[in-house]
Amino acid sequence: MDGGTRRAARVAAAAGASFVASSAWYAAFGSRLAQLDEAYAGPQPSPAVVAPVELARSATVAAAVSVLADRLPARGPRDTVALATGLWAAFPAVLLSGSVFHEKVPWQQAAIHAGDWLLKLLLVTAVVGRD
Repeated sequence: MDGGTRRAARVAAAAGASFVASSAWYAAFGSRLAQLDEAYAGPQPSPAVVAPVELARSATVAAAVSVLADRLPARGPRDTVALATGLWAAFPAVLLSGSVFHEKVPWQQAAIHAGDWLLKLLLVTAVVGRD
């Protein structure tokens, strides 16, 4: 398998792993989200609609992380955890803390989403950051 094919396979695998993990995360915390925000309390879109949207979102993140991982000298588990944690702190954590501060989103709701993003970024970097 050449480098481009290997990268595409890793991005696809990372997107799939991210989708499955995120689905499990929100299955576990969905009822709490429904208590915190009415948007989660009403009828939800069909899984047939949600799955392709979330897979596309996950693939976008996986592709971006793959490009970053390839351009950094970081390799191995410690480096991929550091990359994931750095990306999480720089983007989802900053955005979610802003929503708590500026938009009065309950911190518990932001924490649920932050945990999902940390899990996703750890999985994605572990898959795409391998040698």
